[in-house]
Amino acid sequence: MTDVDLASARENMVEQQLRTWEVLNERVLEVLEQLPREQFTPQRHRNLAYGDLQIPLGHGEVMLEPKVEGRLLQALDPQPGDRALEIGTGSGFLSACLARLCMHVTSVDIHADFTETARQHLDSQGVRNVHLETGDAALGWDDGRRYNVIAVTGSLPELHEGFHHSLTIGGRLFVIHGQPPIMEALLITRVEEDQWAVESLFDTSAPPLVGAPFTRQFAL
Repeated sequence: MTDVDLASARENMVEQQLRTWEVLNERVLEVLEQLPREQFTPQRHRNLAYGDLQIPLGHGEVMLEPKVEGRLLQALDPQPGDRALEIGTGSGFLSACLARLCMHVTSVDIHADFTETARQHLDSQGVRNVHLETGDAALGWDDGRRYNVIAVTGSLPELHEGFHHSLTIGGRLFVIHGQPPIMEALLITRVEEDQWAVESLFDTSAPPLVGAPFTRQFAL
């Protein structure tokens, strides 16, 4: 696709996918309209960068649909002074979005090649406020810090509290919970030291976070 085609596709993504799926936060829309998603998309799928679909990244992982990324960012509502934690770096696109909306992002992925590719993508866009880590964060990421926003980009078959305690008071956690074909996106807000509020956002589906706990149910 040409630059003109990509610009048109990006505009159509905002108007036809994001706004119609109730992504109305202007800060979020501005980031998604300006950030070149195609630069984070695998070369073989670049023409699909603005399509309403999940894009394969390898290792069974995907870039989430733009509308899901938009709803995620809108729900978390990152502020300029916030610190964000992302579990599942993937291509680095959502890391870049978070970086434009808040002060600093720590992003963790279990796949070392994803970490390196995301680093190249972020460098190419001049994103300097993202710290990348390679590691297993399926049960949480305890680095001694608390975060204002936490985005878990892989689904959790069983909801656990491994990320809850890494939130600041008032901090927001986005998770996708459940098993195929229908899962539930949740926003979890830490309202007190040992109290969290849970809001159901929408139904969706996403590949599970590698290593996330899962108890298989056997039919009798």
